[in-house]
Amino acid sequence: MSPVTEKRPQTSAVPGRLDRPRLYVQLADHIARFIEAQGLSPGDRLPPERLLAAELGVSRASLSRALVALEVQGKVEVQHGNGAVVLAPTLQGEKPALSSLWAERDPADLARAREAVMSGLARSAAAHPDRSLRLALLDADGSPVRFSDTWPCVRRLSGPSLLGELDDLLAEAAPVDDSRIAADRLVALARAIVVGDGEAAASACAGLFHL
Repeated sequence: MSPVTEKRPQTSAVPGRLDRPRLYVQLADHIARFIEAQGLSPGDRLPPERLLAAELGVSRASLSRALVALEVQGKVEVQHGNGAVVLAPTLQGEKPALSSLWAERDPADLARAREAVMSGLARSAAAHPDRSLRLALLDADGSPVRFSDTWPCVRRLSGPSLLGELDDLLAEAAPVDDSRIAADRLVALARAIVVGDGEAAASACAGLFHL
């Protein structure tokens, strides 16, 4: 009788997929290190976006998303006509807790109010003349990125406004994470802005949040 050999469990011939940070995250980190290494001061400007994208070897859409990430971090401010301007470092806790103003409100009411404000911002974003910047709303495969990445891009495209300030107040009073976003509405919002359809973009904001 031949000896019985124990069968070893089969294993995958290749290792699992490597999780890598998105390109715009790497770009944002790279630009932040450049600002520090060059000793840039508050008020200093980064090179124009077209030149910066060419020097870095990336698309303007990827660069735009990286600048949005840096804006969210409070490192730069993208100003119309001036480009990306370096900001002074801010201390945690410096910003007042504006959400306390609406602490007694029903979160669902706040979410509906924010959707109404977002409709106006989405309509303005769709009217932005530079389509290459609007394309930053979509990933390489043509699908929208997460709400937490998409909405800062919308805000940048819409420009500074009273609606933007209201959106900041409502976002602080009733924070919304990606798990509460209606995926089909996010898809409709991103694609409407990319093609420049303001009315469709505004309509997509209705029902964006799972209440």
